[in-house]
Amino acid sequence: MKLTKFTHACVRLEKDGAVLVIDPGTFSEAETALTGAHAVLITHQHADHFDEEKVVAALQLDQSLLIYAPAKVAGMLAERLDAGGLDRVHTAEPEQRYSVAGFEVQTFGGQHALIHPHIPMVANIGYLIDGSLYHPGDSFIVPHGVDVSTVLVPVHAPWSKTAEVIDFVTSVRAARAFQIHDALLNETGLQLVEGHLARIGGLYGTEFRHLAPGESVTI
Repeated sequence: MKLTKFTHACVRLEKDGAVLVIDPGTFSEAETALTGAHAVLITHQHADHFDEEKVVAALQLDQSLLIYAPAKVAGMLAERLDAGGLDRVHTAEPEQRYSVAGFEVQTFGGQHALIHPHIPMVANIGYLIDGSLYHPGDSFIVPHGVDVSTVLVPVHAPWSKTAEVIDFVTSVRAARAFQIHDALLNETGLQLVEGHLARIGGLYGTEFRHLAPGESVTI
């Protein structure tokens, strides 16, 4: 499986001619990521993970494109599509398994990490792809009952602190880790956080590697 990282939280997965995109948001090169995609997974409704206009445009352009997303996002898309497009938008909930575009998907979690009591909580779904790659969205939910090979790590957010990021990596204990949710950090901050992840994660058997936007790796 080929993984290509885009800015912030968006990744594109390719396998046997099939393309799956996760979280094409407004901070990302969403249009590029969505080109030729067969399916899209969206973890939650926040714009940095869900560029509504770009996703709607992709759905209208490709009449076979499938979307899996929490109920709020699915509802937002349903309002924008004609009746013929509604059967391509699926509601994702925790503890589900399904096959989509040649990929096996398992869901975890249920809610976004707390930002502040004054900011409403929203649903968030973490996706495990082919039993090996885990994208948690905006949460530190550790997937249960599975051995994750590659974890995507939200390295910085208004809802997190570095200790929680490190604990997430050491709890999942994947062989490989790559950063996501990094658009709000400058180079100095990124090097600091990633240095901790590489050093402490290594003690628990996790090799951390930085991926630049547009960089691809085979996993």
